[in-house]
Amino acid sequence: MAAAAAASGKKEKKKLQERVPLRRTAWMLADFVVLFLLLALLVRRAAAEHGDDGGGGGGAAWRVAFVCEAWFTFVWLLNMNAKWSPVRFDTYPENLAERWPSPSPPRLVVLGIRAALRPSISTLSGARRPRTNGGYSFDVVLWYRIDELPAVDMFVTTADPVLEPPVVTVNTVLSLLAVDYPGAGEKLACYVSDDGCSPVTYYALREAAGFARMWVPFCRRHGVAVRAPFRYFASTPDEYDKLVHRIEDADETTVLRQGGGDGEFTDFMDAKRRNDHPAIVKVIWDNSKNDRIGEGEKSPTHQHHYKAGAMNVLTRVSAVMTNAPIMLNMDCDMFVNNPRAVLHAMCLLLGFDDEANSGFVQAPQRFYDALKDDPFGNQMECFFKRFTSGVQGLQGAFYAGTGCFHRRKAVYGVPPNFNGAEREDTIGSSSYKELRTRFGNSEELNESAKNIIWDLPSKPVMDISTRIEVAKAVSACNYDIGTCWGQEVGWVYGSLTEDILTGQRIHATGWRSVLMETDPPAFMGSAPIGGPACLTQFKRWATGLFEIIISRNNPILATMFMRLKFRQCLAYLIVHGWPLRAPFELCYGLLGPYCLLTNQSFLPKASEDGFSIPLALFISYNTYNFMEYMVCGLSARAWWNNHRMQRIVSVSAWALAFLIVLLKTLGLSETVFEVTGKDKSISDDDGNTDGADPGRFTFDSSPVFIPVTALAMLNIVAINIGAWGAVFGTSEGVPGAGEFMCCGWLVLCFFPFVRGLVGKGSYGIPWSVKLKASLLVAMRQTLWALKGCFVKLLNHTIKANKLLNFRQQLLNYVSIRQINTTPVSNFKL
Repeated sequence: MAAAAAASGKKEKKKLQERVPLRRTAWMLADFVVLFLLLALLVRRAAAEHGDDGGGGGGAAWRVAFVCEAWFTFVWLLNMNAKWSPVRFDTYPENLAERWPSPSPPRLVVLGIRAALRPSISTLSGARRPRTNGGYSFDVVLWYRIDELPAVDMFVTTADPVLEPPVVTVNTVLSLLAVDYPGAGEKLACYVSDDGCSPVTYYALREAAGFARMWVPFCRRHGVAVRAPFRYFASTPDEYDKLVHRIEDADETTVLRQGGGDGEFTDFMDAKRRNDHPAIVKVIWDNSKNDRIGEGEKSPTHQHHYKAGAMNVLTRVSAVMTNAPIMLNMDCDMFVNNPRAVLHAMCLLLGFDDEANSGFVQAPQRFYDALKDDPFGNQMECFFKRFTSGVQGLQGAFYAGTGCFHRRKAVYGVPPNFNGAEREDTIGSSSYKELRTRFGNSEELNESAKNIIWDLPSKPVMDISTRIEVAKAVSACNYDIGTCWGQEVGWVYGSLTEDILTGQRIHATGWRSVLMETDPPAFMGSAPIGGPACLTQFKRWATGLFEIIISRNNPILATMFMRLKFRQCLAYLIVHGWPLRAPFELCYGLLGPYCLLTNQSFLPKASEDGFSIPLALFISYNTYNFMEYMVCGLSARAWWNNHRMQRIVSVSAWALAFLIVLLKTLGLSETVFEVTGKDKSISDDDGNTDGADPGRFTFDSSPVFIPVTALAMLNIVAINIGAWGAVFGTSEGVPGAGEFMCCGWLVLCFFPFVRGLVGKGSYGIPWSVKLKASLLVAMRQTLWALKGCFVKLLNHTIKANKLLNFRQQLLNYVSIRQINTTPVSNFKL
């Protein structure tokens, strides 16, 4: 018996997660092939510059091409580093029961259906109608010990009730409340931040609270797979349809007039505008302990730091109310697609022997009702599958701003496995003073932070409504002044991409991160469609990334002075370098039309031996990218759409972001946070959406469209002028086939803009953009013409000076010879 007990004690516990390395030997060879061709091209250009290649070349165009191609080689090396050692993490939530067995007497929670017929719901009141695709649904019944798994605070952020409709936010909240988690009523709390201070959003959340009392138990009772109501009721709206109508029919004036009687909307009446209102904290639904809390921050005249400021307010408010050790943040346009997402996250947060391996758990972004073949290149499926899986083999996945589980300890800037030498909590102790310096003057917040930092049990708040005044105090716009909030604590200020910056700060503290890949995907969101929304999003990302590069938050400094690993730093430089790629790609894109218009070349001629190097590089690089999309299960059209969008974004959104940050650095401009619209349809001039193509590029008068329009026009003009010169001009000085191929390839990449030049309505480029682009093209051609005239004049001047110098030297030579050898009397003219 004793031996059996000992054997049982030695029995290894079932693992919650497994790290699976991914082999990529063939891809490594392909990486080196592309790298070899890039280096060969650089060597060829260096030899041409010194005249050692025996085949022409040289000149300003070749020197510019050499600099650009050196940058491309550097970027390729960075990508090789990031993709070199990919891994995948598999999760086993069914093993949670064995790792935390039920005590006696058991306190158990059932998640799932006991081999029952899945009800085909018609309404939440209990009536059922059979569906044509009905059937039996068998789910695993899991038994957990409630007091072992940690609590989770869930954050949802919204900023504009017009661009982000309240019904979208409501679906996000309802899906979060309905997730499968043991003791959800006690363990889960949902906080909503509304930067727009909209009474309509608050009204929508109040209405959703009543719906949740029916919806949440129904989902858990019947094992509903997707728990966002708008997805479940797509064919049979019923009760949800009534909720949607109440929300969509509500307007601010009506809500304030009809809802002001009970005092719930009094705070909104006092708000002057969305950026000038007092702190507003509301408890909408308090089920047992705390299920959902709505929160609004104060930001009258102080800088509120956009989403980073909102997330820090949510962090502080939740700390004084529930203080869960795990935090999940979601954008308002996402919903829980896998009801067991929190359990999968717990496998990664609790499944490592060392907590440092999971500072945060990031779920890849996936999109519902996504356009086929990703016409706007913003679904980033290949990026998450190839690049992020490679980064997981370094220090971990990047924080993407949504769908991420954070350890509160890591967000507080505490290094992993921290063991403070002093734990006194008395006023006057050094630890208490340090907490006040880092977290502010709120005693409740400092007490909660102390419990998180030192892993002490928190005293539950029996009635969270008693903490509303404290929550308002810590959500004041000036609370973080003089503290470490926004620097060493919480979401980091100083960039529009607060997500990347905050994740980098967590990595620099010594934590690692994990990418959570589940089937089905944990969360689903909506991707913006149309040219304006997509390019605005890319511009905002690039602006924030460039702000990081030129600030003290640069990843290179974090590697030198903190704990960010060197290879992880190189991986961060790939993303941070997006706006830095703009000037190089723009200059390289201008070389083709420049050479065609000035009868020069920057590539070897087809008859020269060196022509095979850029040709092989072009084929191998595009084949490499094409095969990546094939391996990811995407189509050839998806590869082409992403490739052309890469060219479009680099010379439009990234270039504009590069310029904006430079002007901001010089004190000539300020960055502005632009909210991307959600669920906006495309229509023609008459507002009719019939026959609209959501995958077709749309335009507006934004300056982001001017560079690409100008470059498309310039390439078309250059091809025609170059072809005319090649057919009817002299053969000397005519550009080679490489320049024609480059211009033709760019025209194909910019075809949406070429089509927009003759399009109508929202599918056509506005005349204001066409005029500005035409002036830009004319200025370029004028400058190139003046440069050509200046160079010719300079060459003629140099030749004339050389001729005069030679004539003078010849005369001097003749004169000296005559004086020394010929008598003056014999000299004849």
